[in-house]
Amino acid sequence: MKPELIFDAKAELAEGPTWDEKTQTLYWLDILGKRIHAGMDLVAQLDDFIGCLALRQDGNLIFGKRASLLDLNLSTSQQSVLASVSEVATNRINDGKCDPTGRFIFGTMDIAEEAASGFVYSFDGRQITRLMEGIRISNGLTWSPDGKTFYYIDTPTREVKAFDYDLGTGQIANQRIAIRVPDGMGWPDGMTSDMEGNLWIAMWGGAQVTRWNPNTGQLLEQIPVPALLTSSCIFGGKDRNELYITSARKALSDVELQKYPLSGGIFKVTTKFEGMPTFRFG
Repeated sequence: MKPELIFDAKAELAEGPTWDEKTQTLYWLDILGKRIHAGMDLVAQLDDFIGCLALRQDGNLIFGKRASLLDLNLSTSQQSVLASVSEVATNRINDGKCDPTGRFIFGTMDIAEEAASGFVYSFDGRQITRLMEGIRISNGLTWSPDGKTFYYIDTPTREVKAFDYDLGTGQIANQRIAIRVPDGMGWPDGMTSDMEGNLWIAMWGGAQVTRWNPNTGQLLEQIPVPALLTSSCIFGGKDRNELYITSARKALSDVELQKYPLSGGIFKVTTKFEGMPTFRFG
Protein backbone atom coordinates (compact mmCIF):
# COMPACT_ATOMS: atom_id res chain seq x y z
CA MET A 1 0.00 0.00 0.00
CA LYS A 2 1.63 3.18 -1.23
CA PRO A 3 0.02 6.57 -0.56
CA GLU A 4 -0.45 8.93 -3.49
CA LEU A 5 -0.61 12.70 -3.19
CA ILE A 6 -4.08 13.92 -4.17
CA PHE A 7 -3.90 17.54 -2.96
CA ASP A 8 -0.58 19.38 -2.76
CA ALA A 9 -2.15 21.74 -0.23
CA LYS A 10 1.01 22.77 1.62
CA ALA A 11 -1.21 23.28 4.68
CA GLU A 12 0.40 24.42 7.89
CA LEU A 13 -1.64 21.92 9.89
CA ALA A 14 -4.10 19.86 7.85
CA GLU A 15 -6.38 17.84 10.14
CA GLY A 16 -9.90 16.53 10.70
CA PRO A 17 -10.50 14.58 7.46
CA THR A 18 -14.21 13.77 7.11
CA TRP A 19 -15.81 11.74 4.33
CA ASP A 20 -19.23 12.58 2.89
CA GLU A 21 -20.59 9.35 1.39
CA LYS A 22 -23.56 11.15 -0.19
CA THR A 23 -21.44 13.47 -2.32
CA GLN A 24 -18.19 11.45 -2.28
CA THR A 25 -16.40 14.51 -0.93
CA LEU A 26 -13.44 14.75 1.44
CA TYR A 27 -13.69 17.63 3.90
CA TRP A 28 -10.62 18.65 5.86
CA LEU A 29 -9.34 21.67 7.75
CA ASP A 30 -6.18 23.68 8.25
CA ILE A 31 -6.11 24.49 11.96
CA LEU A 32 -3.49 27.25 11.77
CA GLY A 33 -4.76 28.58 8.44
CA LYS A 34 -8.26 28.73 10.00
CA ARG A 35 -9.81 27.23 6.87
CA ILE A 36 -12.31 24.50 5.97
CA HIS A 37 -11.84 22.73 2.62
CA ALA A 38 -13.86 20.37 0.45
CA GLY A 39 -11.22 18.74 -1.71
CA MET A 40 -9.11 21.72 -2.72
CA ASP A 41 -12.08 24.11 -2.69
CA LEU A 42 -12.21 26.63 0.14
CA VAL A 43 -15.48 26.27 2.05
CA ALA A 44 -14.86 28.84 4.79
CA GLN A 45 -12.14 31.21 5.98
CA LEU A 46 -12.57 31.61 9.74
CA ASP A 47 -11.37 34.17 12.27
CA ASP A 48 -9.96 31.73 14.85
CA PHE A 49 -8.46 28.26 15.20
CA ILE A 50 -10.72 25.45 14.00
CA GLY A 51 -10.10 22.07 15.61
CA CYS A 52 -12.60 19.61 14.14
CA LEU A 53 -15.70 19.21 11.99
CA ALA A 54 -18.44 16.72 11.22
CA LEU A 55 -21.32 16.35 8.79
CA ARG A 56 -24.86 17.07 9.95
CA GLN A 57 -28.01 15.17 9.06
CA ASP A 58 -29.44 18.34 7.47
CA GLY A 59 -26.47 18.75 5.12
CA ASN A 60 -24.71 21.46 7.12
CA LEU A 61 -21.44 21.10 9.02
CA ILE A 62 -20.78 21.28 12.76
CA PHE A 63 -17.31 22.48 13.68
CA GLY A 64 -15.26 23.40 16.74
CA LYS A 65 -13.71 26.87 16.80
CA ARG A 66 -11.62 27.94 19.82
CA ALA A 67 -14.09 27.06 22.63
CA SER A 68 -17.38 26.91 20.72
CA LEU A 69 -19.32 24.57 18.47
CA LEU A 70 -20.82 26.20 15.40
CA ASP A 71 -23.16 25.30 12.57
CA LEU A 72 -22.10 26.11 9.01
CA ASN A 73 -24.74 26.30 6.28
CA LEU A 74 -22.90 25.18 3.15
CA SER A 75 -25.46 26.87 0.87
CA THR A 76 -25.40 30.32 2.46
CA SER A 77 -22.05 30.23 4.35
CA GLN A 78 -23.95 31.44 7.42
CA GLN A 79 -22.44 30.47 10.78
CA SER A 80 -24.28 30.19 14.09
CA VAL A 81 -23.08 29.19 17.57
CA LEU A 82 -24.61 25.97 18.89
CA ALA A 83 -22.84 25.71 22.25
CA SER A 84 -19.68 26.73 24.08
CA VAL A 85 -17.44 25.28 26.78
CA SER A 86 -15.89 27.15 29.70
CA GLU A 87 -12.14 26.85 29.23
CA VAL A 88 -9.02 28.77 30.17
CA ALA A 89 -8.10 31.33 27.52
CA THR A 90 -5.03 29.34 26.47
CA ASN A 91 -7.09 26.26 25.47
CA ARG A 92 -8.73 25.45 22.15
CA ILE A 93 -10.86 22.66 20.73
CA ASN A 94 -8.86 20.00 18.88
CA ASP A 95 -9.97 16.66 17.43
CA GLY A 96 -13.60 15.52 17.37
CA LYS A 97 -16.14 13.39 15.51
CA CYS A 98 -19.62 11.90 15.82
CA ASP A 99 -20.47 8.65 17.56
CA PRO A 100 -22.76 6.05 15.88
CA THR A 101 -25.88 7.70 17.37
CA GLY A 102 -25.01 11.23 16.21
CA ARG A 103 -23.46 12.79 19.33
CA PHE A 104 -20.45 15.03 18.72
CA ILE A 105 -17.46 13.98 20.85
CA PHE A 106 -14.59 16.47 21.02
CA GLY A 107 -11.58 17.40 23.11
CA THR A 108 -9.68 20.52 24.11
CA MET A 109 -6.00 21.19 24.64
CA ASP A 110 -3.46 23.78 25.74
CA ILE A 111 -2.38 25.71 22.63
CA ALA A 112 1.23 25.62 23.90
CA GLU A 113 0.90 21.82 24.33
CA GLU A 114 2.33 22.05 27.85
CA ALA A 115 -0.42 22.11 30.49
CA ALA A 116 -2.75 19.15 31.05
CA SER A 117 -5.67 21.58 31.02
CA GLY A 118 -7.84 19.91 28.39
CA PHE A 119 -11.10 17.98 28.59
CA VAL A 120 -13.17 15.61 26.48
CA TYR A 121 -16.84 16.45 25.96
CA SER A 122 -19.99 15.02 24.42
CA PHE A 123 -22.63 17.23 22.74
CA ASP A 124 -26.05 15.76 21.96
CA GLY A 125 -27.51 18.90 20.42
CA ARG A 126 -28.99 20.11 23.69
CA GLN A 127 -26.29 19.96 26.33
CA ILE A 128 -22.57 19.37 26.69
CA THR A 129 -21.38 16.62 29.04
CA ARG A 130 -17.79 16.37 30.29
CA LEU A 131 -16.33 12.88 29.87
CA MET A 132 -12.64 13.31 30.78
CA GLU A 133 -10.24 15.86 32.28
CA GLY A 134 -6.49 16.37 32.70
CA ILE A 135 -5.83 16.09 28.96
CA ARG A 136 -2.70 17.59 27.39
CA ILE A 137 -3.17 17.09 23.62
CA SER A 138 -6.60 15.66 22.87
CA ASN A 139 -6.39 13.79 19.59
CA GLY A 140 -7.61 10.60 17.90
CA LEU A 141 -10.97 9.08 18.72
CA THR A 142 -12.99 6.27 17.15
CA TRP A 143 -15.31 3.37 17.93
CA SER A 144 -15.41 -0.39 17.46
CA PRO A 145 -17.71 -1.69 14.70
CA ASP A 146 -20.47 -2.49 17.21
CA GLY A 147 -20.11 0.95 18.82
CA LYS A 148 -19.65 -0.54 22.28
CA THR A 149 -15.96 0.39 22.67
CA PHE A 150 -14.60 3.93 22.46
CA TYR A 151 -10.91 4.49 21.70
CA TYR A 152 -9.08 7.69 22.58
CA ILE A 153 -5.59 9.24 22.30
CA ASP A 154 -3.98 11.89 24.50
CA THR A 155 -0.86 12.15 22.34
CA PRO A 156 1.93 12.66 24.95
CA THR A 157 0.88 9.51 26.80
CA ARG A 158 1.77 7.37 23.73
CA GLU A 159 -1.27 5.28 24.65
CA VAL A 160 -4.57 4.40 23.04
CA LYS A 161 -7.13 4.03 25.82
CA ALA A 162 -10.26 1.92 25.45
CA PHE A 163 -13.55 2.50 27.27
CA ASP A 164 -16.86 0.70 27.44
CA TYR A 165 -19.27 2.98 25.55
CA ASP A 166 -22.98 3.23 26.30
CA LEU A 167 -24.69 4.09 23.02
CA GLY A 168 -27.86 4.97 24.89
CA THR A 169 -26.36 7.55 27.23
CA GLY A 170 -22.99 8.40 25.66
CA GLN A 171 -21.22 7.62 28.93
CA ILE A 172 -17.81 5.93 29.14
CA ALA A 173 -16.58 3.40 31.72
CA ASN A 174 -13.91 0.80 32.46
CA GLN A 175 -10.85 2.69 31.21
CA ARG A 176 -7.92 0.50 30.11
CA ILE A 177 -4.87 0.72 27.87
CA ALA A 178 -5.39 -0.95 24.48
CA ILE A 179 -2.12 0.06 22.77
CA ARG A 180 1.25 1.40 23.88
CA VAL A 181 3.18 3.10 21.06
CA PRO A 182 6.95 2.54 21.35
CA ASP A 183 9.42 5.41 21.21
CA GLY A 184 10.83 6.11 17.77
CA MET A 185 7.61 5.50 15.81
CA GLY A 186 6.34 9.04 16.07
CA TRP A 187 3.51 10.29 18.28
CA PRO A 188 -0.01 8.85 17.96
CA ASP A 189 -2.28 11.54 16.51
CA GLY A 190 -5.51 11.17 14.52
CA MET A 191 -7.18 7.76 14.38
CA THR A 192 -9.90 5.79 12.61
CA SER A 193 -11.07 2.17 12.55
CA ASP A 194 -12.14 -0.48 10.06
CA MET A 195 -14.98 -2.98 10.03
CA GLU A 196 -12.67 -5.70 11.37
CA GLY A 197 -12.04 -3.62 14.48
CA ASN A 198 -8.46 -2.61 13.65
CA LEU A 199 -7.24 0.88 14.54
CA TRP A 200 -5.42 3.06 11.99
CA ILE A 201 -3.28 5.78 13.59
CA ALA A 202 -1.40 8.69 11.99
CA MET A 203 2.05 9.01 13.56
CA TRP A 204 3.09 12.64 14.03
CA GLY A 205 6.83 12.87 13.40
CA GLY A 206 6.89 9.28 12.18
CA ALA A 207 6.06 9.73 8.47
CA GLN A 208 3.62 6.84 8.59
CA VAL A 209 0.21 5.48 9.37
CA THR A 210 0.09 2.35 11.53
CA ARG A 211 -2.54 -0.39 11.85
CA TRP A 212 -3.11 -2.14 15.19
CA ASN A 213 -5.18 -4.85 16.80
CA PRO A 214 -6.61 -3.11 19.91
CA ASN A 215 -7.59 -6.43 21.49
CA THR A 216 -3.98 -7.63 21.64
CA GLY A 217 -2.08 -4.35 21.32
CA GLN A 218 -0.21 -5.82 18.35
CA LEU A 219 1.21 -3.65 15.57
CA LEU A 220 -0.06 -5.17 12.30
CA GLU A 221 1.22 -2.84 9.62
CA GLN A 222 3.22 0.31 8.94
CA ILE A 223 2.41 2.43 5.86
CA PRO A 224 5.13 4.97 5.02
CA VAL A 225 3.82 8.44 4.13
CA PRO A 226 6.02 11.03 2.33
CA ALA A 227 5.25 13.64 5.01
CA LEU A 228 7.02 13.64 8.38
CA LEU A 229 4.07 15.10 10.28
CA THR A 230 1.18 12.79 9.42
CA SER A 231 -1.76 14.09 11.42
CA SER A 232 -4.96 12.10 10.83
CA CYS A 233 -6.77 9.62 8.59
CA ILE A 234 -10.28 8.55 7.57
CA PHE A 235 -11.77 5.93 5.26
CA GLY A 236 -13.70 6.98 2.17
CA GLY A 237 -14.33 6.15 -1.48
CA LYS A 238 -17.26 4.28 -3.01
CA ASP A 239 -16.27 1.04 -1.25
CA ARG A 240 -14.92 2.83 1.83
CA ASN A 241 -11.55 1.14 1.31
CA GLU A 242 -9.56 4.28 0.53
CA LEU A 243 -7.65 5.77 3.45
CA TYR A 244 -7.29 9.55 3.26
CA ILE A 245 -4.36 10.99 5.21
CA THR A 246 -3.69 14.58 6.27
CA SER A 247 -0.29 16.06 7.10
CA ALA A 248 1.38 19.27 8.27
CA ARG A 249 4.44 21.36 7.60
CA LYS A 250 4.39 23.63 10.69
CA ALA A 251 7.75 24.09 12.42
CA LEU A 252 9.61 21.92 9.91
CA SER A 253 13.19 22.99 9.19
CA ASP A 254 14.47 23.70 5.68
CA VAL A 255 16.32 20.39 5.79
CA GLU A 256 13.14 18.51 6.76
CA LEU A 257 11.13 20.26 4.05
CA GLN A 258 13.75 19.29 1.48
CA LYS A 259 13.44 15.68 2.61
CA TYR A 260 9.63 15.81 2.80
CA PRO A 261 8.59 18.41 0.17
CA LEU A 262 5.00 17.10 0.08
CA SER A 263 4.44 17.94 3.75
CA GLY A 264 1.09 19.61 4.31
CA GLY A 265 -0.44 17.57 1.50
CA ILE A 266 -3.43 15.23 1.49
CA PHE A 267 -2.76 11.61 0.54
CA LYS A 268 -4.80 8.57 -0.41
CA VAL A 269 -3.95 4.88 -0.13
CA THR A 270 -6.16 2.05 -1.39
CA THR A 271 -6.40 -0.71 1.20
CA LYS A 272 -7.86 -4.22 1.41
CA PHE A 273 -10.09 -3.16 4.28
CA GLU A 274 -13.53 -1.60 4.57
CA GLY A 275 -13.45 1.36 6.90
CA MET A 276 -16.01 2.43 9.44
CA PRO A 277 -18.58 4.89 8.10
CA THR A 278 -18.42 8.58 8.94
CA PHE A 279 -21.31 9.30 11.31
CA ARG A 280 -23.43 12.46 11.08
CA PHE A 281 -24.47 14.81 13.83
CA GLY A 282 -28.08 14.96 14.96
